[in-house]
Amino acid sequence: MAEGVRRREALAGIGVAAASAGCIGRVRNIVGRDRSSQLVLEILVLPTDSDPVGIRIARSLSEHLNAVGIGTRIETVATTEIRRDTLINHDFDLYVGQYKEAEPFDPDALYGLLHSRFTAEAGWQNPFGLTEVAVDDLLEEQRTVPNEDRGEPVAELQRRVCDLQPFTVVAFPDALSAVRTETFTGWDTERPVSLGGLLSLEQADSGESDEPLTLQLATTDERITTNWNPIAAEHRRHGTFTSLLYDRLAETHGDEVVPWLARDWERVDEETFRVTLRDSTWHDGTPITASDVAFTYAFLRDTSMGGTETAVPAPQFRGRSATVVDSTVVDDVTVDLSIENVNRAVAERALQIPVLPEHVWSELTDPATVAGFEFDEGTTEALVSNNEDPVGSGPMRFVDSTAEASVSFERNPDHFLVRGDEPHATAVETEAETSDGDGGSDSIEDSGGSSPNPTEGIPDVYHGKPVFDRLEIEVVGSDVAAVQLVGDGFADGTASKLGPDAVPRIGREADATLISGPSAAFYHVGYNTRQAPLSNFQFRQILASLVDKATLVDDAFTGYARPAASVLNASPEWVPDDLTWTDGHDPVHPFYRGDGEDGGLDTERVRQALRDAGYWFNERGELVTRS
Repeated sequence: MAEGVRRREALAGIGVAAASAGCIGRVRNIVGRDRSSQLVLEILVLPTDSDPVGIRIARSLSEHLNAVGIGTRIETVATTEIRRDTLINHDFDLYVGQYKEAEPFDPDALYGLLHSRFTAEAGWQNPFGLTEVAVDDLLEEQRTVPNEDRGEPVAELQRRVCDLQPFTVVAFPDALSAVRTETFTGWDTERPVSLGGLLSLEQADSGESDEPLTLQLATTDERITTNWNPIAAEHRRHGTFTSLLYDRLAETHGDEVVPWLARDWERVDEETFRVTLRDSTWHDGTPITASDVAFTYAFLRDTSMGGTETAVPAPQFRGRSATVVDSTVVDDVTVDLSIENVNRAVAERALQIPVLPEHVWSELTDPATVAGFEFDEGTTEALVSNNEDPVGSGPMRFVDSTAEASVSFERNPDHFLVRGDEPHATAVETEAETSDGDGGSDSIEDSGGSSPNPTEGIPDVYHGKPVFDRLEIEVVGSDVAAVQLVGDGFADGTASKLGPDAVPRIGREADATLISGPSAAFYHVGYNTRQAPLSNFQFRQILASLVDKATLVDDAFTGYARPAASVLNASPEWVPDDLTWTDGHDPVHPFYRGDGEDGGLDTERVRQALRDAGYWFNERGELVTRS
């Protein structure tokens, strides 16, 4: 009988025979156990066509590492592969990439990103492998103190993270998109292609027409044409289109958390949130009930639903779903969520996960198989399924797709946003005259009942949305090609965030408009702290000072970014003054800049810092490591 395929091999799509070879640096460093060899670090990054900024950051860092005697190998891999290596397999030295959240996020997002309880799990749960008691304590404290008292622990948490450097924040880029306004107006000037941005669109005043209205977008990211699994870590980034397919109990609108699939919620005691649902149905016509909500939270905690020896949590939304320790159905539209002792802000983040239909996902709890082989580690079908026929409840529903070419969605006519644009019944008392044979009349009360407003609590801008009947997304090979489609009138906007190199092209297209706004999806260099020498925080600090952030913002981002030290820079109200970037200098780990006119790297200072940290160099000036 063939041996089982390990989870990390099958998820990487390479089968038994071609298992991951591991990081080149580690392979080189174990050659010859009786002699020392140069330290070589592998840097994973997306190819130039996918992320021209990322490759420039990787090359700059590689050049500086080489200059001080550390060998490097830049390995360009596709988006899905880099996410599998870093987020699932934890098989990397360094990587250059962007964080998943495009919208400014609450500090509690760092709970899942850095808490040691998640270090062995897949997904954006501590992919760096950081284990630090002080960080854990601060993460817990900011969750439990009242909202108004979170500032101090959040500030100290940022200082600790900056000191330990499990990853190095490089810069927060601007979200760049090209749009045209012939058919649609009301593009969100900061985040046009987001759930809120697309639902805020209005139809341009072009006269009455019975023709269906289609929103056409161009993207360089083909994943949305092949995978609609909202809980697959290696396929989802910002999740805009899966958010159109799958409703959440609550959504963010500006600085507020507003009801969405949930009509409302209340805290009935210190550990229980009672959630009341709207009248809604799944895309297949099945009513949504409190049982679906209770199932979703249980399922995200363990996608095997008790079918394996140890729980198999979903890698997406782990920090949020872990906050809900139990869920109890009260009636068809009411569910009680047992939430850990956390403040209201953290509890409301726990409501922002996609609700899944129990009748669909309960069939995906079995151990996953690939080509007839059973995984020998905890993985379920739910985590590897492409979800080819997605059944959600969102304002758009799936129509069809052509792999790596295009995908189409249509408006969900039964969604509460659509129904909110129609007149709804209210409880009234009516008088009806009935003849009593004498010409008199009696007053009676109508027992017709009432129907609550379908969009109660939802901001007016979303009522009756989306205005488009169909959404079509076309995959193109480059940012320039995406802009060309917009300029030629074949697309209304670009879906994937454009690189700065596309900006001049937008300027040459008369009918294309550049929309630029800040993004929280910060670029960073991630370190695998599970292995030496990256396990040494002093070594990581030195690497952080090899990242010339100011120059990269000018050269790699052509100015469309802001350098930063703190992970919360997109929410400046949380960043203490001592971590604020001022006068062009990193406040924590400034670049080792020389005194010369060129302002280049001071290699001797870096070498001395490495010696002071206990590292040594051979006669060729190479930093060496003893296997």
